[in-house]
Amino acid sequence: MKTVLITGGAIGIGRATAKAFAADGWRVIVTDVLQKEGTDVVQEIKKEGGSAAFYSLDVTSTEAAEKVLDQVNTTYGSLASLVCNAGIAHNVPFEEMTDEKWDHTFDVDLKGMIRVIRPAVAGMKNSGGGTVVCLSSCMGVAYGWAEHVHYSSAKSGVVGLVRGLGVELAKHNIRVNGVAPGYIRTAMALSPIHSLGPEGLEKASEFIPAGRVGEPEDIADVIHFLASDAARYITGQVVSVDGGLLVGRY
Repeated sequence: MKTVLITGGAIGIGRATAKAFAADGWRVIVTDVLQKEGTDVVQEIKKEGGSAAFYSLDVTSTEAAEKVLDQVNTTYGSLASLVCNAGIAHNVPFEEMTDEKWDHTFDVDLKGMIRVIRPAVAGMKNSGGGTVVCLSSCMGVAYGWAEHVHYSSAKSGVVGLVRGLGVELAKHNIRVNGVAPGYIRTAMALSPIHSLGPEGLEKASEFIPAGRVGEPEDIADVIHFLASDAARYITGQVVSVDGGLLVGRY
């Protein structure tokens, strides 16, 4: 049985991704700072006949990331896939941007990926290969986002991470790709303080060519595809999954 570890797997896109992999027969390791929600996802998967386990993980801690990956590798063997999904988005006007606020977003959204990729890749090399999928954003590949400069910058950094690692790790049969979601119905997007809120999210559907806001499952299925053998010749790419938003908004 192939094993996938998902950061930020308790809610939203992470939760949908966990269920997508489980439905395909993967063993799913859900990690998150949200322990109750993460445990709930694992229980749902098990009730549906799948295999899953929850590990509490704050990706801002190198020590914690290495400990969890060591435990997972020891218990289940090397990962076949790693999904770096954990992320935050806080509304901060630039004149209020402190070093601490900037660094915190980068610590979660970009450096948080490196902390889990390093130990995961070490195991993948020993087992003959694997896949890594990192979550960027439409705000990291094409758009700017007022009062979210730190978020856009970190998500742009994910693109560079995917490209660089895609090249470096290809010789080890490790593929690294990314997904850049558009407007997706998640807790983050539904926050009226830090994002669009319910009304703003619904209004966005007016200028999305597909005519609707995306659902977490729309992203999860693409993540699962990129981790599968069906995407065996794809690496170093960031796929926009946005209902035509980037090509259709003019």
